[in-house]
Amino acid sequence: MATDVPAVFEPAAHPEFLPAELVELDAIVRALVDGDAAVSVWHAERAELMTAAARIAGAVAGRGERTGRAIELPYRAIAAELGTALRVSDRTVQRELSEAPRLVEQFPDTLTALRAARITGAHAEAILRGGAHLPDPEARAAFEALILPIAERETPGRVRHLAPIIAERVHPRTFTERHTTAAACRGLRVVDLPDGMAELIATIPAVHAHAIRDRILQMAHSVTDARPTSRRGSRGVAGTSGTGSAGFGVNGLGAGGERATGNGAAEGADEHDVRDLRTIQQLCADVFADLALTASPTAHTGTTALGTINARVQVTIPVLALMGHTDTPGELAGIGPIDANTARELAGAATGWDRVLTHPITGAILTVDRYTPSRDLKRTLRTRDQHCRFPGCRWPAHRCDIDHTTDHAHGGPTRHDNLAHLCRRHHTLKHATAWSVTQKPGGILEWTSPTGRTHPDIPTSTVTFSPDPNWKHATSSADGTVGHWSRARTDARAGTDTDDAPPF
Repeated sequence: MATDVPAVFEPAAHPEFLPAELVELDAIVRALVDGDAAVSVWHAERAELMTAAARIAGAVAGRGERTGRAIELPYRAIAAELGTALRVSDRTVQRELSEAPRLVEQFPDTLTALRAARITGAHAEAILRGGAHLPDPEARAAFEALILPIAERETPGRVRHLAPIIAERVHPRTFTERHTTAAACRGLRVVDLPDGMAELIATIPAVHAHAIRDRILQMAHSVTDARPTSRRGSRGVAGTSGTGSAGFGVNGLGAGGERATGNGAAEGADEHDVRDLRTIQQLCADVFADLALTASPTAHTGTTALGTINARVQVTIPVLALMGHTDTPGELAGIGPIDANTARELAGAATGWDRVLTHPITGAILTVDRYTPSRDLKRTLRTRDQHCRFPGCRWPAHRCDIDHTTDHAHGGPTRHDNLAHLCRRHHTLKHATAWSVTQKPGGILEWTSPTGRTHPDIPTSTVTFSPDPNWKHATSSADGTVGHWSRARTDARAGTDTDDAPPF
């Protein structure tokens, strides 16, 4: 991440740090930064060495028989040679032998940035993963040109999120074409596990998968909210799925054949003798099984009828794609691209939309409005920020505080250019430590550390809402802005609207 480092550190007065402590802290930071830079350089050198070893294995394989086993054996032999010398598994080395050439040969600009310590090995891995499906050198070069400036200022976690979005913009095949091909491979399979367990894996469109997860999470939380706050005579043992006569049966029956009630106890049992202490994840699994086997969560009771809970997803679609002029992918909030047809279908079922006005050059969010009554300022900030605005933090905006950059008590206005989402951890950091922050034009937050280093945090939305190349040929407003449409939080099936943000 980009950081302005003072050449000579002169500690300022801070109530919590002594000048000598700040000088020592500055030296520690410099040493860590230098050490990480050396690690990055070594990552690049290691990739080149592994690529050279892979070339030797390939040359040996090329002189042998043309069978799969004969081709693989030289790689196994070299992996074993390197693994024993490095004291790591030869299988790990063999994977590295196959992955290192991708970095060296297919992403040369990323390798150069890694060698110059502008990015770390984790950044390089995120770039390779995001651009893995790009089919030709031209597309990969265009992808690197866009993603590397972001990787040089952001954390690997944010790059992992943004890389697939940017890769879609340069892919020679449209997302719609590839999604149609991939959707033909949808299906269901079971992987048996030890101890009488199994994994049920459904390969379905991403928007459906996240909508299903959201609905089941809502149901699970409704069940926990319905638990009594206190229990008399709780002498029973905590119940777990499928254990004892009071255990939960996924088909609505207890282990002894009795129908299970909402709190996991069989009918007729003393409800105060059983405590439902299932975790949210356990409840999600049980509710999912209940839904799949009975078509409704009959074995669970929540604060509301669970069957009436609708799934929520949030998608964003460029206005030209919404109008059908392009097939530019939409974005499933917090996840990645979805095909334009699905985004249009969801937008058509929505009872309300957010219109996101962006700057035609920088992509910065200018405002968000809505045709139905709403809290416009909160919607604007949530769309602009998407997550906590401390550098590197991806805590989702709907779980953050909205903070006045300049305190309201000190005259700071309640406007978009003085507000930002901060998670509770970094909100506390801003107010209770020597860290400080100012807000620049375009929603950029400039954080200053106790040792005087500045760390800019640029809104993710400036990348997400990068203008469509064809925007000039479609529609524009008097001030030169171009509209993107962000579908409100809606039901994936029925299009119900809610002010609650999605849990992604």
